[in-house]
Amino acid sequence: MGRAFTNGTPAIFPSHGFWLDRRLHLTMLWLHRYTKLLTATSLLLIAAGGLVTSTGSGLAVPDWPSTYGHFMFSFPLSMMVGGILYEHGHRLIASTVGLMTIVLALWLTWVEPRRWVQRLGWIALLAVITQGLLGGLTVLYFLPAPISISHAGLAQIFFMLVVSLALFTSPGWQNRYKRSQVETETIIGDVALRRLAMFTPVAVYIQIIIGATMRHTGAGLAIPDFPLAFGGIVPPIWNFGIAINFAHRIGAIIVVSFVIALSAHILARLKTRHELVRPAILLLVVVIAQFALGAWTVLSEKHVAINTAHVANGALLWVTSVVLALRVYRDQFDTPHTLGHEGQATSVTLTPHSSRGAGV
Repeated sequence: MGRAFTNGTPAIFPSHGFWLDRRLHLTMLWLHRYTKLLTATSLLLIAAGGLVTSTGSGLAVPDWPSTYGHFMFSFPLSMMVGGILYEHGHRLIASTVGLMTIVLALWLTWVEPRRWVQRLGWIALLAVITQGLLGGLTVLYFLPAPISISHAGLAQIFFMLVVSLALFTSPGWQNRYKRSQVETETIIGDVALRRLAMFTPVAVYIQIIIGATMRHTGAGLAIPDFPLAFGGIVPPIWNFGIAINFAHRIGAIIVVSFVIALSAHILARLKTRHELVRPAILLLVVVIAQFALGAWTVLSEKHVAINTAHVANGALLWVTSVVLALRVYRDQFDTPHTLGHEGQATSVTLTPHSSRGAGV
C-alpha cells in the first residue's frame, strides 16, 4: 500500500483512510523525537570525550575493546573511579550512541520515503562505527596525534549528521517553513546570505580541527597569556605549538566575524523569518560564549570544567551554523516535480521503499 505525504508528512487521502494516515503521522513524529534524543546523547558523548582529554584519562583503561579484561558492560562499578570512570564512562556512552544509530538507520529505511535521508542514516552509522574503531586505535597505539585528531574531527561530522537528520525529519522542514513564493525567491536570490551561510560552517569546522590539533599535540598553553601573545600582538618566538595556538586565535577572530556578518544580515533583512532569526540569534550567543570559554581556558590554565565546556560548546557552535545553513538552502532540496503553485509542495504517493516523488 502506498504512503501519502504532503510536504514530506502524511496527508489524508481517501484511498488510505484517516486511521492509516494518523498512524503514519505518529510514526514520523516519534522518529523525529528519537533523532532529537540521539542528538542529545551525541552531545553528551562529545562532552565526555572532552572530559577524558581534559583530565588526561585517555589511557586510564589501557586495553580495548575490553576494559581491564572485562566485557565492557560487565565492568564492576566499584572499579569506576578517577580516570577509569571518565574513560570507561565515555566508552559506555559511545556504545549507547552506536546502538541508537543502528536503530535509527533501520527505522529510516523502514518508514522514511526519501531515499537520500535513508542514505544519510546509513552514512551516520558508518561514521559512528569508524569513530569507534578510531577510538580503539588511539588506546592501542597510545594516543598518536594523527589518529586522535581524526577521532575528534569525525566525532563532529557524526554529530552534524545526526543533527541534520533531526532537522530533516522535523515538521518545519517538511512543511518548508510555510514560505511563500516571494519569500522563497527572496532567500534564493540573496547571494550574500547564501555565501555567508555556506562559509560560516566551513570556518567553524576548520577552527575545530585546529583546536583538536592544539589539544592533542599539547599546545593548549603554548602561548600562556591572553589576549596578548607573550606580551605582544604577535609571538616573538615560533615553534609548532606556538604556531598552531596562534592560528587557533586568528581562526577565532575569523569565525566570530563570519557569525556576526551572517546573523546581522538575517536580522536586518529577514527578521520575519523565524526559522532563520532564531538560529541566527543562538549562533551569536554560542559564539560569544565560545570566545569567552577559549579565553578563560588560557587564563585558568586549562581548568578541566572550562576546557570541557569549551569542547562541548564548540560542537554546539558547529551544528548551529550547519542548521542555519541548511535552512537557508532549504528550497534547494526540492525537486521541480514536488513543487506546486506558489512554491508549495504537492501531495505525492510513496511506496515504503520508493524514492519516486520523494521531495522534502
